[in-house]
Amino acid sequence: MRCLAARVNYKTLIIICALFTLVMVLLWNRCSSDRAGPFPRSLAGPERRGAAAAASESDLARQQSEEASPQEQQKAPPIAGGFNSNKAPGLNYSKVYTQRAPYHPDGVFMSFEGYNVEVRDRVKCISGVEGVPLSTQWGPQGYFYPIQIAQYGLSHYSKNLTEKPPHIEVYETAEEKDKTSRSADWTVPKGCSLSTVSDKAKFTSVKQFVAPENTEGVSLQLGNARDFIISFDLKFVTNGSVSVVLETTEKNQLFTVHYVSNTQLIAFKDRDIYYGIGPRTGWSTLTRDLVTDLRKGVGLSNTKAVKQTKIMPKRVVRLVAKGRGFLDNVTISATAHMAAFFAASNWLVRNQDERGGWPIMVTRKLGEGFKSLDPGWYSAMAQGQAISTLVRAYLLTKDHTFLSSALRATAPYKLPSEQRGVKAVFMNRHDWYEEYPTSPSSFVLNGFMYSLIGLYDLKETAGEKLGKEARLLYERGMESLKAMLPLYDTGSGTIYDLRHFMLGTAPNLARWDYHTTHINQLQLLSTIDESPIFKEFVKRWKSYLRGGRAKHN
Repeated sequence: MRCLAARVNYKTLIIICALFTLVMVLLWNRCSSDRAGPFPRSLAGPERRGAAAAASESDLARQQSEEASPQEQQKAPPIAGGFNSNKAPGLNYSKVYTQRAPYHPDGVFMSFEGYNVEVRDRVKCISGVEGVPLSTQWGPQGYFYPIQIAQYGLSHYSKNLTEKPPHIEVYETAEEKDKTSRSADWTVPKGCSLSTVSDKAKFTSVKQFVAPENTEGVSLQLGNARDFIISFDLKFVTNGSVSVVLETTEKNQLFTVHYVSNTQLIAFKDRDIYYGIGPRTGWSTLTRDLVTDLRKGVGLSNTKAVKQTKIMPKRVVRLVAKGRGFLDNVTISATAHMAAFFAASNWLVRNQDERGGWPIMVTRKLGEGFKSLDPGWYSAMAQGQAISTLVRAYLLTKDHTFLSSALRATAPYKLPSEQRGVKAVFMNRHDWYEEYPTSPSSFVLNGFMYSLIGLYDLKETAGEKLGKEARLLYERGMESLKAMLPLYDTGSGTIYDLRHFMLGTAPNLARWDYHTTHINQLQLLSTIDESPIFKEFVKRWKSYLRGGRAKHN
């Protein structure tokens, strides 16, 4: 009997231990899942990856907007683009940058010195006619996207401030007294001619060439294996072309990039790449990045993304001119940031419409529940970044054309979305400038803050009288931002927009790269506004990157 009791007690003890172990395992799993991450996040990479986890096609287009390439992500916080999709879920690989100094309208724009807009695979090419990026973000046909063009200008402006002056090699100036250039090595085949003439418009000597299309053309030996930004002054009298022969890493094969006096965007056949540069019947300077032009040509496709290629130029072999025209100031340099910056600035001046905006000529669907934006819509983010670009161009040149354009750009801020403006009002009280002027309003956070930075640049530059309107718009916007920031805080991350409030849907959680963009923008704003709310939110939102969470009850 005593033995039976002992056996029963022993069996009971085993059962109790097993139950205890099971309960502990269940509790451990529950706690672990609670701690797994602040909230689920899409691990979609930047534009080149072409997909976002659990996102609709319209949401994907939104998420991919204004994205940086992987090369850029290694150097700077993404404007709005992905992180490495091969990394483990729940971990943050974005970067928050310390604000180096108080922000100024003539200084570096955020951390844009680390961006390389032209290498993005949703940039079809740099237009030969306009000198700015052509986007395929929302359509393979290509279109000029004001946000991308402003970012192109701001990135090169910022690089110019942070990098050392470039090495420049001068190959041809046609001036015998110019001791800085090397002895020009021209080849003039039979049937062609090359002469040095005086040009009244330039008040200098230039090279005049005559080379029929059926000839080899007159050629200038370059032999530069160090740098790949070529620049020259050009004037055509007839149809013609200037071609650059490149030795490449593709088994040392020669590829030729042709800059032709037509308006064809880009073409690629065999080892020849063609860019239309327009008629060029008056003097103009053509500056081209041969690395970009080669890779965009070889990677040309009919899809939204440029095909990836490993090909690179090894040496700039020679320049070849055909047709009838004039050449001067042939140089090769490491960089030409200001040429790119002014290409963007001048494009913005030329393409601003009578309403003061830069219309975006593609259909945009932000997400389910939002009406589509028909071609011709304006973006407050585009207006703001364009203003930031134009203000810097004005401060450099003192040319009032740039300032006047920036001042006109405030007009869409004052008009509601339904009147083709960018203004929304939250709860009938808080003015908001919409990155996407949707119906109903979407209240995208990062685009709104970029629009405020543009207004700040303008009010600080234009002065008390001219800048009055920008100042009032900026102050109203800052009041709204301070009041509404808490709405974007989840306690473990941030929210991209307020669609959950406007549509009654699930919140649109910001991916980590958007989250760090929010932080970087607030850090900038904290240097121009002493309100403690910005520093408080920066501190709390930074803690989320390390796994921090708000307290629970």
